[in-house]
Amino acid sequence: MRIATTIFLTDRTVSPVRLARSLEERGFSGLYLPEHTHIPVVRDTGAPMGGELPEMYGRTLDPFVALAQAAAVTERLRLGTGITLVAQHDPIDLAKQIATLDHLSGGRFTLGIGYGWNVEEAADHGVDWATRRELVRDRMALMRALWAPEPTAYVGEFSSVQASAAHPKPVQAPRELGPGVPLYGPRTLIGGAAGPKLFAAIADHADGWLPIGGRGLTESMPVLRQVWETAGRDPKSLQVIPYAVQPTPGKMAHYADLGLEEIVLQLPSSGEPEVLRTLDDFAQYL
Repeated sequence: MRIATTIFLTDRTVSPVRLARSLEERGFSGLYLPEHTHIPVVRDTGAPMGGELPEMYGRTLDPFVALAQAAAVTERLRLGTGITLVAQHDPIDLAKQIATLDHLSGGRFTLGIGYGWNVEEAADHGVDWATRRELVRDRMALMRALWAPEPTAYVGEFSSVQASAAHPKPVQAPRELGPGVPLYGPRTLIGGAAGPKLFAAIADHADGWLPIGGRGLTESMPVLRQVWETAGRDPKSLQVIPYAVQPTPGKMAHYADLGLEEIVLQLPSSGEPEVLRTLDDFAQYL
């Protein structure tokens, strides 16, 4: 299994450059970063883990800027978002950011996407919470039009773009959504809890699933595979990557038994000494 990591990088933690170099030197496969533009201090939305929301959520670095720094000082380390809040972005701008990072890193970028949990944060971006899933699907379709090899127009429910010259293109080769239907762009994984809506979206426009914490995969993976194959997707192409995992030897052995090829371990949102100590501890799983 490839062992990647994720961390809430902030203005008070280890820097992206130091972390990326340390990961590559130790043989870790990747670095994924979360995204929050801001956290309204007055909100009705509860923290996803319960209790008080940790300060790091409101201090996160922009993932694309931080990953660009990481790309510049590494050669093999894979780079990803976990997750990009697509509904909170202008899709034309986001398509350019993603394609540029994938181009400059030599095709090392993975786009982890999701629908978010913070109603108030999304509202400040003009997002209607009830239709955010449809909005994300629409914006992904628009971005794929811009990533297509030839100028391609897109008209959707929420947004549109004219057939345009749009470069650079993502490095990664297109995959198949179905016979003769290409999937353009970098590897795309959708994060979220297991359920019919999520699994339908994964089969519709992604390469796989980022299950947060990785619990319940024994029961969930056969359901996702069935949805995937019913949609006409290649059974061998589905990727399931447990995300933000607190590892134990038993848990890692279980993932290996499930045939998973990549695991993303959670690093503490801390300064360099603590992060490097954690990496040394995680080295047992490499």
